[in-house]
Amino acid sequence: AVEGPDGELAAVHASFPFTLPVPGAQVPCSGLTWVGARPDHRRKGLLSAMIDSHFDRSLGRGEPVSALFAAEHAIYGRFGYGSAADDVRVKLGRGAALRDVPGTDGLTVRFGPLDVATHTDVVDALHRAAGAGRPGWITRDTDALRRRQLADPPAWRDGGEPLRIATVHDADGAPRAYALLRRKDKWAEAGPQFTVFVREAAALDAAASHRLWSFVLDLDLTATVEGPMLPADDPLLHQLVDPRGAVPRVTDNLWVRLLDLPAALTGRRYAAPVDVVLDVRDARLPANAGRWRLTTASAPVDGSWEAQVVRTDEAADLELDVRELGAAYLGGRSLAAQVRAGLVTERRAGAVQGAASAFGWPVAPVCSWVF
Repeated sequence: AVEGPDGELAAVHASFPFTLPVPGAQVPCSGLTWVGARPDHRRKGLLSAMIDSHFDRSLGRGEPVSALFAAEHAIYGRFGYGSAADDVRVKLGRGAALRDVPGTDGLTVRFGPLDVATHTDVVDALHRAAGAGRPGWITRDTDALRRRQLADPPAWRDGGEPLRIATVHDADGAPRAYALLRRKDKWAEAGPQFTVFVREAAALDAAASHRLWSFVLDLDLTATVEGPMLPADDPLLHQLVDPRGAVPRVTDNLWVRLLDLPAALTGRRYAAPVDVVLDVRDARLPANAGRWRLTTASAPVDGSWEAQVVRTDEAADLELDVRELGAAYLGGRSLAAQVRAGLVTERRAGAVQGAASAFGWPVAPVCSWVF
């Protein structure tokens, strides 16, 4: 917190000590949140001072990266954060058909009011398991965060019913998927036109996802289902018989800032072998600036490559700002696309093809909840 001369609160920021899933691994991460200045204390450099303090504190705790959700898209790029992931939110009509998926016959659905005492552990266990191996899928590792995800004060309902939960179970009764949802009633001349709002959904496999969404898409009295933040490769998007019938909205999800460049780049795995010299600009953290040689090991481990990163005087293959490096860090943004957009400069012909392949990842990054 920042106090003004009169002792009143002038600005505030906070951070969570997260573990961030990255391609093939996990790294300590400082989750920046609740950044704001009072209206009568704007334009005084408080945001810059808070960001610098956040960087110093994060590095002091050994966190090589920071991540956030941007309340306003234009703010955080100038501090070196890159937009590293998207999420997809779809509107679907009731009864939207899904393609058949093997294994759904033995699955059943239970539906009822959400109860924090009963469902917190179930939701947490399924959320962790469903996101295993997905970059950006931050888990809720404290009791306060787990309870916060299930909180449902009346002010959040916008006229809808209290939260309910649908869970999918196998033949032995073990849970395989869940959706947190509420319905909002609307009666039109033609009859009921209720909307189902899904706050969060997760499934352990394709069959469980199919069974869950088949249920959610066919609730009585409803006309429209509005989905939660889904990864760009979510099974639902592939299972739709008529994807044109969905109304998608793609928006930025996690923003990532590399604080300790060599630690961050060696902390993740790479999808292909690469040997590239990166000339990095970083106006706020000069220790990251300069030329770095990223070289992957000679043999893959579990289908991906480890890397080492060292300073070098060799000629640069790619020139880029730390912002663009953060955007590519989770494997969801292509360095080749950034070259075509004029944001990254290729100094050695052909260098971007190998680097883009290495930095990419076969699983789309996303965080399923806003912190």
